[in-house]
Order: sequence, then structure tokens, then C-alpha cells
Amino acid sequence: MAVWIQAQQLQGDALHQMQSLYGQHFPIEVRHYLSQWLEGQLWDVIDLENPQEEFKAKRLLDSLIQELQNKAEHQVGEDGFLLKIKLGHYASQLKSTYDRCPLELVRCIKHILYTEQRLVREASNSSSPVGGMMDSMSQKYQQINQAFEELRLLTQDTENDLRKLQHNQEYFIIQYQESLRIQAQLTSLTTLPPADRQLREPTLLSKRATVEAWLTREANTLQKYRLDLAEKHQKSLQLLRKQQTIILDDELIHWKRRQQLAGNGGPPEGGLDILQSWCEKLAETIWQNRQQIRRAEHLRQQLPIPGPIEELLNDLNSTITDIISALVTSTFIIEKQPPQVLKTQTKFAATVRLLVGGKLNVHMNPPQVKATIISEQQAKALLKNENTRNDSSGEILNNNCVMEYHQATGTLSANFRNMSLKRIKRSDRRGAESVTEEKFTILFESQFSVGGNELVFQVKTLSLPVVVIVHGSQDNNATATVLWDNAFAEPGRVPFIVPDKVLWPQLCEALNMKYKAEVQSNRGLSEENLVFLAQKAFSSSSINPDDYRGMTMTWSQFNRESLPGRNFTFWQWFDGVMELTKKHLKPHWNDGAILGFVNKQQAQDMLMSKPNGTFLLRFSDSEIGGITIAWVAENPNKPGERMVWNLMPYTTKDFSIRSLADRISDLNHLLFLYPDRPKDEVFSKYYTPPLSKAVDGYVKPQIKQVVPESDSMLDADGDFDLDDTMDVARHVEELLRRPMENQWSGQQS
Repeated sequence: MAVWIQAQQLQGDALHQMQSLYGQHFPIEVRHYLSQWLEGQLWDVIDLENPQEEFKAKRLLDSLIQELQNKAEHQVGEDGFLLKIKLGHYASQLKSTYDRCPLELVRCIKHILYTEQRLVREASNSSSPVGGMMDSMSQKYQQINQAFEELRLLTQDTENDLRKLQHNQEYFIIQYQESLRIQAQLTSLTTLPPADRQLREPTLLSKRATVEAWLTREANTLQKYRLDLAEKHQKSLQLLRKQQTIILDDELIHWKRRQQLAGNGGPPEGGLDILQSWCEKLAETIWQNRQQIRRAEHLRQQLPIPGPIEELLNDLNSTITDIISALVTSTFIIEKQPPQVLKTQTKFAATVRLLVGGKLNVHMNPPQVKATIISEQQAKALLKNENTRNDSSGEILNNNCVMEYHQATGTLSANFRNMSLKRIKRSDRRGAESVTEEKFTILFESQFSVGGNELVFQVKTLSLPVVVIVHGSQDNNATATVLWDNAFAEPGRVPFIVPDKVLWPQLCEALNMKYKAEVQSNRGLSEENLVFLAQKAFSSSSINPDDYRGMTMTWSQFNRESLPGRNFTFWQWFDGVMELTKKHLKPHWNDGAILGFVNKQQAQDMLMSKPNGTFLLRFSDSEIGGITIAWVAENPNKPGERMVWNLMPYTTKDFSIRSLADRISDLNHLLFLYPDRPKDEVFSKYYTPPLSKAVDGYVKPQIKQVVPESDSMLDADGDFDLDDTMDVARHVEELLRRPMENQWSGQQS
């Protein structure tokens, strides 16, 4: 639920607190009429402490004003007229208030949204699961932002301490020089007559004692300052490590997991701009601390004082280098994955991005990225740091690309637009494994330096597993391998191990996700549909969903072993259903007109209780990518008795000739779509319009489907076999397909 909807339900003091957030600086009407837009913007991406972020804030201000003006223009009626004037006034007011300081607008809106979220959370105590999820997300973001604020204050504190230390040390050196000057004067007294020496020596000795006492005391103070500063840096680095772990090991890993599930049709991974803003803040803070530690080391070298500080600074320097190394190597990521089913000799694209590139000025000397395809075994060796230089499993054309810095978005990325896999070298396969089960990966690697070649990084990242095919007929089996891997891969796995068997509900979730994405439908697989699939997968007759919850399905059952009595696997059948629905049946599936996942016996039981002419659409059990019509009507052989008829399954080939809706329209004995909807009410909007009148004296031929009424046309199961009864549409299509010269030669002979 949107935060604004929940905020409007606040009561008492919470409501007053919410209302007090608004005023001339940001009118509550703007919050109300632009609530969805305001909550959809990435306010957290903008670093309020960085003046260079002003252009992003200005862009958001301009968008806000444009949204207000659009909202104003669409107001109609008497009330709308007044609102139109008011919203237009607010647009002008916000522009004049924030045009010169757009970062203040961002600060204001962030404060409003955070406060509203807190008030809503406190009022609801996260009682709603959805609300709880939103609250959890906003809480997590708040914790990350609070940690950054703590780091900023710590870094500022150590900067102040470092300056103080530098100032004190400079004064110490001046006093030390003074002590040397006094000592030189005392030495020179030896050349003077005894009377003069006795006159001047006591004063110099007193001054020397005073200065040396001060130097001893100040040396101890400087040592303490150095130790205190080192301890503060240790605290900063501990917090930095913790923050970096949260961002890289939690948030970035979750983003990569979302990216992998998006390959199965899950929602877009999103959130990369927020991740980049966090990683950039990390990079900035780490670099500031690193420079401070180096300055502290320089001060120690200028004035060595015996003690443990040298070892402490060495440890700090080593730790900060490890932290920045982990950040840089982990934030070299694949923004846009290459296709996971990769066909040779076919163009493909990918984009890699360095999330900290802008902050570390890597773009000043743009690095080059190289892409190589490697096998599963080579990927394992790579992650073990074994020497795999020059190892590849194929040749990719156009596999080098320079990283470019995009000023408007602040991103550093390399966009490979025209790669092509020229050839592939396959490994020896074991047992029943086919080429469509063999996994490869695209390795992207680069080298760049930061801090004027101060640190040089070798970076590598692996794409999601890809399956290489050479022919389109291998696509569905390759897709099965990819789907299984994307759905069931464990974080941090050895490439590219996946479980051999999974719980049926886990597989259902993956199938539903894939089905909705392929068919591009919000109507997914119902519990009844999933029971049907379980019956097919496990050769079971149970209709109780609970019977399948603890069952497991192996990879072999999924796409290696054929279904009983069939020459295709479970996945091949399911993939055929998706393809047919995607290409020809999507509107009917979305309308709920296709039951689909119903077997012949279930269809018969359902239809026998309905009036004659009632029909339903179900996916064929016996043919990949087929759908059949079952209807109830009189049995011509036994007057007074009824039976369920099944039409020979239609496939993509049939629907490329005549659509499903038109075929249903052609069949006059089909009257009601199960359970009781008149067929024209459901399908008429999809009928092909009647043919126009003759043009230039020619009448366009019309293809129409008929089903013979004679019982002699039935097969042994009581099904119409259109191959035998001659589907008129198919016959006409075959006639039209014959070469013209053959027809003429036939007539002449």
C-alpha cells in the first residue's frame, strides 16, 4: 500500500505530526496529487553533501514541476477550474523557491517521506505483511543511511584530529629547532673567556632545561594523539567493513539474485542506482580515510617517536587497502546479462558497469574490457585462483570494449553491442548429459588504476550460465537447463552446481513465473492447474494439492526422461503449451476462456452435467503445443444418449491458417463456453470481420472449418480425426501452397 494512503489514516498526535511537515515550502496538496510520482522517485540516490549532485536534483525539480503542470491541465469542471489555478500556482512557487537550490528540495522531500514512513510504521506496528515488507525495506535503507552519517561524522572528526596533530607536530619541530639552537649556543660558550661563559651559561642551561622538559612532555602528548587517532581510524574501518558487508554481501547479492530470477521472468531487478550511490559513498569514505592514514604515516616519518604507532599504521594501511580492493572488485558487475541461450553465429549484447568508477576517477584513463567464453570447469579453476590465462572455450567476435563515462547518469560502463559467438569447443559429456545441458559463462575482465596508479586492480566477473546451441530446435531443451539453474542456484555456489532434485512447490513457483512472463499475462497458473501438472509429472490421479507438497522432482523427470507412453518430456510438453499460448491464445487465456490444464476424463465429467453444445478448451495430452475442443452432444448411434466429443488438437500450424475464435465461430454446434457463457459473448470481439465486396471483379476466397456429422469419422476414442476427415482450411492451404507450374502442367497433361 502506498505510504500516502496509509499516512492519511493516521490519527491524533501522529496526524498532527504528519500535517506539520507541510507548509509554504512544500504544500500538502502537491503531496496528495503527486503521491504516486513522489514515492516512485529515487531520492536516496542523491548525495546531499555533494554539490556535484545538483544537476540530478535540478532534473527532479523540473520533473516535479512538469508533473504538477500536467495534473493542472487535466482538471475539468467547476471544481477542476479552481484546482487547475491552485496547482499552477504551486508549480510556479516551487520553481521560484528551489530553482537556485534544488538540493534543498530533495532534502525537504526525503525528510517528509522518511517521517511519514516512521509515523505509519509506529501506528501500524507492521501488522500488515505488505506494510511490514515496506517498513522493513525503509528501515533497512534508514539504517544504511544512518551508518553513512555516522561514518561521515567519524571521518570529519579524524580529519580535525589529524589537522590538530599536524599543527602540534609543526610547533614541536619549531621548539626542537629552538633546543638545537640553544645547544649550539652552549657549545659556542667554550670559546669564550670564563667570566663571559659564567655570565651567559646559567640562562642558556635554564632555557634548555625548560625546552627539553616541554619537548619530553609534548612528545608523549604527540604519541598519545597518534594512538588516539589510530584507534579512531580502527573504529572507522570496523564500521566501514560492516557497512560494506551489508551493501556488497547482502544488497548486491540480493540484486544479483533478482537479476537471475528476472531471467526466468521474475520482476526487473531494479535498485542499481541506489546500490551505486551507496557504493560511491563507500568509495568516497574509504578513500578519505586512506588519505588520512597516509598523512598520519607521513607525519610519523617526519618525526619518529619510539612506540607501537608504526605497527598500528601499517595494519591500518593494510586493512584499508583490503577494504577498497574488495569494494572495487565486487562492484565490477554485469548490468545487462548476455542471453542465456546463446546461438552461434548470432549477434548478442551485454553491458558491464563499475559502480564506483565515477568516484574513483577511473574514467580519466578509460579501461578496456575483454569478453571470453569459458566452460564450467574453467570457471571453477578461475574462482580457485588457478592459472587459467588464455583459456577459453570458443571465439567471440567484437569482444573488446572501452568503458565510457556517462556524465548525465554518473555511470561508467562498457556496452558490448555486436558480439557474436563464432565457434564453441565442447567438453566430453558424461552419461545421459546432452549438449543442451552443458553450461558455459562469459568472463568479463579488465585492469585499471586509481589514485594516479597508486593502486592497480585486476577485475573479473562471470555472467549467468549460458547454454550454447547451433540450431533453433535445441532452444526448448536449453531453456529448461537455464530455467532450472536460475530457479535453484544457491548463492556463492561452485560454478554451476544446482540440486538434482527439488520440492514440487519450488518447481511450481518457477513454472508459474516463467509462464506469466512468456505469455505476458497477469493470469498465472492456479492451484487446479498445478495439480494437473503434478498428475502429469508424477503419473498420479490424486486431486489433493497437499499430496504433492512434500514430493520432489528430479532433473531427469523434468527434462531427460519421456513421460509414460509419450515421446516427449514434462518440460517439452509444458514449453509447447507456453509457445502456443504466447503466439495464438494470449487474449483468450487472459479472458479466462481457456481452462487448458484439464485431462480428457476431467473434461468429460465436467461437460456431462451441462446442456448440449457446451464446450471447453484444453491442452492436448498427446501432442506438444496442441489444444483441443471438447463438447457434449447427442450420440448418433444411441438415440437419447449423450457423449463428449473431442476435436483433433490444433497447433501453431492450424492457427496460422485460421484463428481459434474464427474456428469456434465456424462450428455451429458449439453454443456455450463452459460453464454457461454464450460463445459469441466470449469470442465475437476476436472474429475476423466479414469479407468486403468484390474488388476489380474478383471475389476473395474464404477459408472455413467444418466438422462432418457422420459417426464414421470418429476414431477409436470417439475423437474427430481432422487428418482423415479433411479439415477444409488445411486442404485449401495446401492447394494454395502448391507451385503454380505444377498445377498448370497437371492440367495440360
